[in-house]
Amino acid sequence: MANVTDEAKCQQIEAMYQKSRRLFPEVPELTAEELAARRSEEKVVLVDVRSPAEQAVSMIPGAITSEQFEQNPSEYEGATIVTYCTIGHRSGLYAQQLLTRGLTAVNLKGAILAWTHNGGELKNAEGPTHRLHVNNPKCALQAEGYEGVW
Repeated sequence: MANVTDEAKCQQIEAMYQKSRRLFPEVPELTAEELAARRSEEKVVLVDVRSPAEQAVSMIPGAITSEQFEQNPSEYEGATIVTYCTIGHRSGLYAQQLLTRGLTAVNLKGAILAWTHNGGELKNAEGPTHRLHVNNPKCALQAEGYEGVW
């Protein structure tokens, strides 16, 4: 996606997200900016629903995997569960499942890609990173300064 502005990338992320959003219209959503503000103000549990291979490249600091969440969901009682993936499709579907179970769940609009456009930090097993997994070159819509890998 060389020579594509961050603004154009954000527009593409939004268009892709809105296409998926039709599948889970009742799921509340949160922007990356809202998430950054709310993390310091209230109990928020970030749940990364991507595959282990994607998570190995990077995750949002403090996030847990959906597998970790499912091992003991009662541990997070009273928290707002914020789900994320690459664009927001898989996490929207997972948030929908959580809502049907009576949990408080919201989807991160634009997911990890939107997070990068808000200057969000990423980490992997070695520490901070600017790399993130994207599913293919078409999804390499990360902000300038981040590297998409697939």
